[in-house]
Amino acid sequence: MNKAELIEEVAKVTCSKKEAEAAVGALLTTVKKALKKGDSVTLVGFGTFGVSKRKARTGRNPQTGEAIKIAAKKVPVFKAGKDLKDAVK
Repeated sequence: MNKAELIEEVAKVTCSKKEAEAAVGALLTTVKKALKKGDSVTLVGFGTFGVSKRKARTGRNPQTGEAIKIAAKKVPVFKAGKDLKDAVK
């Protein structure tokens, strides 16, 4: 399911397509802003969006085998909640 299909499904259940698009957009924007600040977003029963820090490390260029430095960075992570895990089983 992509973003457009998600908007369609939300519109079927709750409101018009335009309102559903605004709601989905607002949710995604809010989650992005919170993650950018380093906060986590917990949706009880669904899961938690958070930020993880990866340490700097040494890697290898697959073409030449040369060692390269990979910089430390922050990456978004998602941990599924119990209800979501149970629904997927």
